[in-house]
Order: sequence, then C-alpha cells, then structure tokens
Amino acid sequence: MSLDDIKMRIAKACKAADRPEDAVSLIAVSKVQPNARVDSVLQEGHRTFGENRVQEAAGKWPEFRETFQDIDLHLIGPLQTNKARQAFELFQSIHSVDRPKLAKTIARLAQEEGHCPHLFIQVNTGAEEQKAGIAPAETDAFVTECRSMDLPIEGLMCIPPVDEEPSLHFALLAKIAERNGLTGLSMGMSSDFESAIALGATHVRVGSAIFGARAYG
Repeated sequence: MSLDDIKMRIAKACKAADRPEDAVSLIAVSKVQPNARVDSVLQEGHRTFGENRVQEAAGKWPEFRETFQDIDLHLIGPLQTNKARQAFELFQSIHSVDRPKLAKTIARLAQEEGHCPHLFIQVNTGAEEQKAGIAPAETDAFVTECRSMDLPIEGLMCIPPVDEEPSLHFALLAKIAERNGLTGLSMGMSSDFESAIALGATHVRVGSAIFGARAYG
C-alpha cells in the first residue's frame, strides 16, 4: 500500500462521515523505519510524522530538517520527564501527556522556553495495567488540572486494546473530549483508522500501511 492509497482511504472515510477531508491529519508513523523509507515519503511531499522515542527522533529529524521545510513532528510514545526539554526542541505536538508530574514539567518548560508543543492527554480507555494513560474516570479532573497550568491541551489520545473492538474505545474517547470542550482526537491506526474517522478522529497514526513492516533489530 502507498501513501496515496492511505490518503484516498482517508478522503473516502471523511466523505462517508460527512466530514471535510482536511478535518483529519495523517501522521505517518516513522518509528523504527530506515531513513531511506522516510526520505521516500518526504520526497512525495508528506510532512507530518510520528515518532515513539525522543532519542530515535533526535538521531533522525534534525538532519531531515536541513533538507525539508515545514516538518510537523508528533511524539506519540511515552515521554520521560528527563527527556521533556529535548522533546520541546524536536516536536510540534506531544500525544502522550499521561500523568501530573509530566504535566508540571511541561508547564515549567513552557514558562522557561516561551512556547509549548500542542498537547494531547493519553487516556487508557481499556484500563490496561501495562499501558500508559489516565484512567477514563480521572480524565476530567486531569484536563482541569492541566488547564490550571495554562497548558495548551488540544485533545485526547488513545490506543485501544488489541483484542477489543476499537470503535468502542474511539466512541468513549470522543465522549470524554466533548464534555471537556476538546476538539482534538488522536485515534486510529493502520488497521482501524476508517472507524476512528467515522467517530471524529482529527489525527490518525498510520505506520506499516505506508512504510511496510518495521525494521527492528
């Protein structure tokens, strides 16, 4: 499958949901992908990418930015507080704000730096012990806490459990976002982004369907 194929599927899903095509941003998830594959997608004109780790992004994107303008980089993996300053330098958006300690660190850095990436709160919609994220029942209070620190919370993010129907989790995330007046919904990946778009996704995170199998090792 190609980048154009994914864009066509997104356009079709938006049309079916009676939403404008530009309502959905495609994040090409480039984690653990060889630079040659990433370069190929950049050459096609795509500029919005997602990385899971600060360290990997730091070794990849400064060099790409010397050649390609207007790269919009999103951190979609866990963020350690000791990597937050570096994340400020690399990313335009952080999708994994998942605990008060991290929110306070970001707020402090925003004051020091005079700017802040766009922020999404990660919600653990499946209440999975091994997965990061705020519990659904605690999300409203956490949104309020983040806003009290003047953090630019754009929306919510979730990663549904692999063995459950994802649309149930997308619907839950949309409901929590709506009652908190948040418009951003980072949800949907290669296998389920059409159903995420039908339920209001504004950012879909697609990796293997664009780049092919990840090159681990």
